[in-house]
Amino acid sequence: MIGTGMNSLSTPPATVARATRFRPLAALVHPLTLRAVSFAIALLAWEIAGRWPVSPSFPPFSETATAFVALLSDGSLLRAFGVTLTPLAIGLAVSGAVGVGIGVAMGLDERVEWFGVPIFIVLQAAPLAALVPILVMAYGIGLLTKVSIVCIMAMPVIVLNSFKAVRHAPRSLIEMGTSFLGTRAQIIRKIILPAATPVIFAGLRLGAAAGFVGAVLAELLVTPTGIGDIITYNQSVADYPKMYAAIAAIIVVSVGFIEILGFVEQRFLRPETRRTA
Repeated sequence: MIGTGMNSLSTPPATVARATRFRPLAALVHPLTLRAVSFAIALLAWEIAGRWPVSPSFPPFSETATAFVALLSDGSLLRAFGVTLTPLAIGLAVSGAVGVGIGVAMGLDERVEWFGVPIFIVLQAAPLAALVPILVMAYGIGLLTKVSIVCIMAMPVIVLNSFKAVRHAPRSLIEMGTSFLGTRAQIIRKIILPAATPVIFAGLRLGAAAGFVGAVLAELLVTPTGIGDIITYNQSVADYPKMYAAIAAIIVVSVGFIEILGFVEQRFLRPETRRTA
């Protein structure tokens, strides 16, 4: 009772009243609330722009949502995702494993850096449309070409981010490990890699986003299959709601996958950034 009385006396009534009054305002500015409002505004703008009599090739959101339900009901959208996600998954797995290894090697050894950095800078800057005919002539129009396009899009981002993450590891920690007579292998394993892991994981997220772009472009430029087939076919028959539904579906899947990677990064690699309720 004494402790309760002291707490009630130590908190001024005006402070309690202000906290109670601004509690609904805090809920309104919550990140999830702001995201939901931003998403709703975007959909409302889409609906208004689609109903504006400017172009019949841009349907409103309501018609696109109806077309999405139709594609989902007849199973064509799920089958298309099965085709599209196969080269994407293979390409991202190869890009992640090989790209992180190359980036870490370039960050640890200047000779590897001199050899590898120009190659991946050129790959990152090169226009993909100019490389697709070369890949088609070399590997045909099969799975290998699509996987190669995904790797070309994703790997330079992953490699360069991994390289910069290792190269910018805290020098003070490295010098401390050296002063404690740590071997090079111990410094790499216990200091450099743990410090570089969050940035490497951020590079994986960016590489995954680029890989989704590469997978869709491969289906549009190489051979119309999967999501690319739905987009090109409905464009040819002027069924624009289904075309936009397929585009929106791949965007939603891409954003969802990147958000999952972000949650894993925040949960396991950056616990200090987690918000407390």
